Amino acid sequence: MTHVQHTPQTTAPEDAATADGSAYHYGVMRRAIDLIDAAADPLALDQIAGEMGMSPAHFQRLFSQWVGVSPKRYQQYLMLDHAKSLLRDRFTTLDTAHELGLSGSGRLHDMFLRWEAMSPGDFARKGDGLVISWGWFDSPFGPALVMGTPRGICGLAFSAEMGTDAAMEDLCRRWPGATFSEDPAVLRDWVQIAFGLQGDGTDKAPMYLIGAPFQIKVWEALLAIPSGHVTTYSEIAQTIGTPKAVRAVGTAVGRNPISWLIPCHRALRKSGGLGGYHWGLPVKRAMLAFESARVDA
Repeated sequence: MTHVQHTPQTTAPEDAATADGSAYHYGVMRRAIDLIDAAADPLALDQIAGEMGMSPAHFQRLFSQWVGVSPKRYQQYLMLDHAKSLLRDRFTTLDTAHELGLSGSGRLHDMFLRWEAMSPGDFARKGDGLVISWGWFDSPFGPALVMGTPRGICGLAFSAEMGTDAAMEDLCRRWPGATFSEDPAVLRDWVQIAFGLQGDGTDKAPMYLIGAPFQIKVWEALLAIPSGHVTTYSEIAQTIGTPKAVRAVGTAVGRNPISWLIPCHRALRKSGGLGGYHWGLPVKRAMLAFESARVDA
């Protein structure tokens, strides 16, 4: 039985920004990105700035400083055509990544995130005996539910599309034997690092991967994809030695418990379509656009 010591309904998201004055800017940028992504058609600068309560010049300067490109350019990144151009121009074959030494258990530790995988035996026990801390935090992609053990972050969900209750239930049911304790304070530093709000950009948040062996192989492959680049589900299947298991790979991608840190949003269909995304396609589009903007800037 899953034990939850506190309910999520009464908990407001934490402000994940640093305390040096960027908290205000962070909140403005998150609301602006949500507004842009929700619009059916591109928004004029005056419209967005008005919604933010700023002059167009001040908003454009602030947005460009935070995201790395202008609001107009960022809206272009959000379009479906951008996903297709990524697949054409920034498709990174995972075989190449392996040849360059960008993946593998040893290199991942040094070049990507510090992580430790739960043993198959521990996974079979469904988290029995684990104490998992959790808390709500602001992120560039809306409210984020973060869970972690003393070894690192084990769960990261986004509730902008599915709601807070559904996000909490989704993560909790993955480890029905665990005890869940609301304690955002123990996670705050990791969360700030995860979203680039603390440190110099080289620090990485530790992860504790809780999944079946096949799932962890897929998640390892995802970690080899550089920010601002993409791959396909079939490429992942080929790389991990199961070329016919494209559907199973897609399922494992969708079961990734640590979205953003394990970049399942970088997996697209061969056609350039976005494919699915467990936390909602608007979130996936926003992530791809956010990363592309940073890379181009």
